[in-house]
Amino acid sequence: MEPVLILFKRFNDLALANALTAVLDEHRIEYTIEEIGTSFDPAFRRNELLSEFSVKIKAEDFETVNQLLKDSEIENINNADHDHYLYGFTDEELMDILAKADEWSAFDYLLARKILTERRVTINEKMLTDLKADRLEELKAPEPSQKTWIIVGYLFALAGGILGIFIGWHLATYKKTLPDGERVYGYNENDRQQGKWIFYIAIAIFVISIIYKIAPVFTEN
Repeated sequence: MEPVLILFKRFNDLALANALTAVLDEHRIEYTIEEIGTSFDPAFRRNELLSEFSVKIKAEDFETVNQLLKDSEIENINNADHDHYLYGFTDEELMDILAKADEWSAFDYLLARKILTERRVTINEKMLTDLKADRLEELKAPEPSQKTWIIVGYLFALAGGILGIFIGWHLATYKKTLPDGERVYGYNENDRQQGKWIFYIAIAIFVISIIYKIAPVFTEN
């Protein structure tokens, strides 16, 4: 069976995507790169600057690749100028970068750590491990209750609209990918259950409406 590749990083610059895939190629890590969408161009021209590119890898490779990206930035960190904008950050802001590493590049993460060390702020591996664990727990938390979408979903489901099917399916199955590659449900148990009901109701009413529309054809014969 083919291994499942999931989204690792998304870029709006092909050069940045290629820089990542160069690291993956060097270490023989399996990946795919896809152009995942192009923004509307009024001139109807294909514009690479408007495109987005996604790089997908196996979930079990997330940690390895994150470490490889950090390793590849060590020389750049040592050569970073002191006029870099991160030097204007407060200690609290730099700590926030360490706590939310998934929102920053490997370069920014390492430079933030370097600046804090230069300021004699104690940074050790246990602290970083705890920050990472806390962040994963924070990201695992389900999204706020989707009451509005649930109501909209039921309305479309009862109206026999296909949109009700998609809303129900999304609520019931949507998952998000954590920085370590783990995938967890994005919505709480109640919202997922409501999504299943919306999906089943929408399917049932859609099928009934189709039967109702084509039934006269058979009765006339």
